Amino acid sequence: MRILAVDPGSKRIGIAISDPSNTIANPLTVIRHVSRVIDAAQIAQIAGEQGAGSIIVGQALDEDNQPTPGGRSAARLAQAIQAQTKLPVILWDESGSTRAAQIARRSMGTTRQKRQGHLDEIAATVILQTYLDAKNIT
Repeated sequence: MRILAVDPGSKRIGIAISDPSNTIANPLTVIRHVSRVIDAAQIAQIAGEQGAGSIIVGQALDEDNQPTPGGRSAARLAQAIQAQTKLPVILWDESGSTRAAQIARRSMGTTRQKRQGHLDEIAATVILQTYLDAKNIT
């Protein structure tokens, strides 16, 4: 089963999905933040439509591996998603995902003007790929 990843944000939420073999992460979409409950319902619906077997939610951690304020918000979103679905919802360290998304966009040869856009779905892809890589090593 595929894995869905979520990069939560205060304005937009990036969504990525794995390939069927759970080897490669791909950007899927961006949804606009409305409220935690509505966002969770949308994410659960997308997971169902995509045939996901689990949902990964990116959580920012500080240097002591403790959730940042954004990380605590991500945990609350994960709880709301869990209330909307029977799929496992897993928090995963998203530290550096936005920076990695910026680097990836630059390495793809994207023009400076286009790089100024949102990175939400790419950051979700980075989060998911780090999860997939970690799971495939063990």
